[in-house]
Amino acid sequence: MSYIISVKNLKKDFNTPTTVVHSLRGIDLNIKAGETVAIVGESGAGKSTLLHILGTLEEPSSGEVIINGVDPFKETKSGLDGQGRKKRFGAWSALRAETRLAKFRNENIGFVFQFHHLLPEFSALENVMMPLLIRGIDKASAMQSAQEILCAVGLKERLTHTQSELSGGEQQRVAIARAVVAKPKILLTDEPTGNLDTKTSANIHELLMELNETKKITMVVVTHNLNFAKGMKRTITLVDGMIA
Repeated sequence: MSYIISVKNLKKDFNTPTTVVHSLRGIDLNIKAGETVAIVGESGAGKSTLLHILGTLEEPSSGEVIINGVDPFKETKSGLDGQGRKKRFGAWSALRAETRLAKFRNENIGFVFQFHHLLPEFSALENVMMPLLIRGIDKASAMQSAQEILCAVGLKERLTHTQSELSGGEQQRVAIARAVVAKPKILLTDEPTGNLDTKTSANIHELLMELNETKKITMVVVTHNLNFAKGMKRTITLVDGMIA
């Protein structure tokens, strides 16, 4: 069986002035296309670290990560020493590797975080257009796609509103629209309802599940909200950097 996400013996270490922190201690994980997966566990269990590696925002110390049939870290792995620590890259090589990872993220992965990270000086429409403009899509097409997805998430009347003119739930809906406007195959979300009240959290959960059903987006959610996690098709618990 082919998987859209496949992780084998994934490890991640962080060096501190006095010790090495073993954040991930050997994760094996396979996720099918269109699946919804919740990752739960106590603070410090490694949930966000795992999500960031799946999103290519952080490099693993060792192990294999295959996303949509591609090893996104292939180019940078040659710059790791035996302990998974970075060797000294030449400036050009490091820039080339990060540019390639950024392109891979833009084409395959959408992100929604606890904090929406909207650009406050721009409207909802302009915020959602950004990933498409970065991809090189012309402004008119980007605007049309952004309008369509904002209407789909219930913000038809809020297209020209800036962050300060939107409620918390509306801001998170804009963030979700921005994450999926480029039609990513994978949506990674980190505590997407962490700053929202119970009713708004339920609405965001319903919206995410609707997007999974209608757009067949594979969804991985890090959350402390067990009710939210129960709505996913599968729940994975991390304990001390390992799957329980």
